[in-house]
Amino acid sequence: MRTAALERNTAETSISLTLDLDGTGAGTIDTGCGFLDHMLTLFARHGDFDLTLTCRGDTQVDDHHTVEDVGIVLGQAFTRALGDKRGIRRYGQSLLPMDETLVLVGCDLSGRDYLGWAVTLPAAKVGTFDTELAKEFWLGFVRNCPGALHFHQLAGENTHHILEACFKGAGRALKEAVAPDEKHAGEIPSTKGLL
Repeated sequence: MRTAALERNTAETSISLTLDLDGTGAGTIDTGCGFLDHMLTLFARHGDFDLTLTCRGDTQVDDHHTVEDVGIVLGQAFTRALGDKRGIRRYGQSLLPMDETLVLVGCDLSGRDYLGWAVTLPAAKVGTFDTELAKEFWLGFVRNCPGALHFHQLAGENTHHILEACFKGAGRALKEAVAPDEKHAGEIPSTKGLL
């Protein structure tokens, strides 16, 4: 079972999360930030990850701590569920079109954290969501599930569409990267023997 259950409590947020990498995309997400809930629902569905997540944060300040901390905990959950990464494909990619938007997402679960964020967001807000927080979310994720995660926007004018393509594309790329590699079952996917 490639699953994880985590809780993280700070002065700014209280988070409870369960993750199943081999799910069907089901789950319940309630972070107190409606746009983040929407993005994570799409991420889980397109990744076929079962994800249950609640967060109570200091959203009376703004959504920054909630968004960043949820990224941190989700990254920790992936790390725990993957263990030593034995038998996974390691690499994944997705070219995700959404109306006028086209976003390429590529990942390598290498054990070395890097975020490539070549994304231009025309609007500073989608509803009440500060769009710059999307990058903070993925920084939190890669720092806690160390790997290279690249987002490259090839086209797009609508900020909601661009961010939606990023989260859907990340779900699909990570789904491919964590998938079992039957030809190399039981092997660490690196010539070093360690990830």
